[in-house]
Amino acid sequence: MRDGGSDGRAVSEKDRKGNDEHGDATPENGAGATALRRLTGPLRAHRLLSSAVAVAVVAAVAVPLVLAGSGADAEPCTVVSDRTRALAEDPAAATEALDPGDSLDRIGGARQLLAHDGFCGDGARILGRVIDAGTRASGPGKPHTMAQARSAYAVAAALGAREIPARLAPAVARMIAEYEVDALRDDDFGGIGADDATGPAAPPAEATLDSHGWVRLGRFLSPGEAHATFEYGDQYRDVTADIPELVVELAKNPEAFAILYDAHRAQLAHYLERLTRQGGDPSYRPGDKYGTPTTWTDNDLQDLADHIGALMALRSGYAKDRTIQDVAAFDASVRKHSRGTFRPASHQLTTRPPMGDIADRAPSGPLRGDVMDGRRQMFTVLDRWAKERGVPSERAAAMRQLMDDFYVRALWLVSVQRF
Repeated sequence: MRDGGSDGRAVSEKDRKGNDEHGDATPENGAGATALRRLTGPLRAHRLLSSAVAVAVVAAVAVPLVLAGSGADAEPCTVVSDRTRALAEDPAAATEALDPGDSLDRIGGARQLLAHDGFCGDGARILGRVIDAGTRASGPGKPHTMAQARSAYAVAAALGAREIPARLAPAVARMIAEYEVDALRDDDFGGIGADDATGPAAPPAEATLDSHGWVRLGRFLSPGEAHATFEYGDQYRDVTADIPELVVELAKNPEAFAILYDAHRAQLAHYLERLTRQGGDPSYRPGDKYGTPTTWTDNDLQDLADHIGALMALRSGYAKDRTIQDVAAFDASVRKHSRGTFRPASHQLTTRPPMGDIADRAPSGPLRGDVMDGRRQMFTVLDRWAKERGVPSERAAAMRQLMDDFYVRALWLVSVQRF
């Protein structure tokens, strides 16, 4: 309903301000997070009542759409209730509210929370905290659970192809960064596409290396961690989680841009320091049916370069079409929000930290040089790693070239397709 409150009445300016300060306490929001857990727990055991579970979840966190003012030109906005605000302080309840379930039966809960054009007062910021609480790992060194990974999928699915409020964008970017390995997966080369995903998340068992030292979900994965399979889609429920489309929207926001850019550069450092001196996968076993020791490491590095190039192309395109009206101010804001530069260790590491720790990696120093020269930022790190590790010059040059190819490819493709 876009022209009034949940009872069909327009909300006055005075009432809206009250809601901005205290949240919406209307009866329509029903029981809170405790009741939500009480309802959904036993019901999940009964498949015939799955629709009732969805209704219960939506009822517990519903946020009615109201008018921001009484004038004819008033913009509609969504009031975030006290019950929803409480989720930001309760990670378990936030995860449960966002979790769509293995079969996506409860995807309506995430949509009801997030899929709105605007939020009254500090609502967008509060919902950003709910996303943080519901999708992020419980702490450093902690792997994602299946429920958290499914919740991340639900956030991406609920917000895809939507305009994201400025105060919500950084939290969505942090969610993507939290699942950096999953967000970078690309099916251009086959074998890691939607056909291999059977649900919104993959259990830890699917991240175990096979007899050839290979796993479809990526390299250097932490044991015991669930993975969000953003590549999965359910055509019968009309549900997809298109990360590239989400990035297109997030790139308009300098803080969100900086978060994604930091995550990609942190992943590059994390990845390089686990490669062999030949730039290959240390888990490779002779006779690997999927290729050579460098087949999939090359693929991963190409994907990283592609995503960095895509960010740069979006920034350039938005500058040209005036979405970004002051490019210098945008770039300065990105630098301000960036955490710094990330350099790989000078020796090979064998640790396998969970995904949440990759984006949280401590910076090596301030970000130097032109922030928006993504090629330079990549190659400064790659060249230093190759020198310190004694990588053969032929192999180092090949790695540089393949990353450059995909960086330039992304610049061209995004510019052609989007602008």
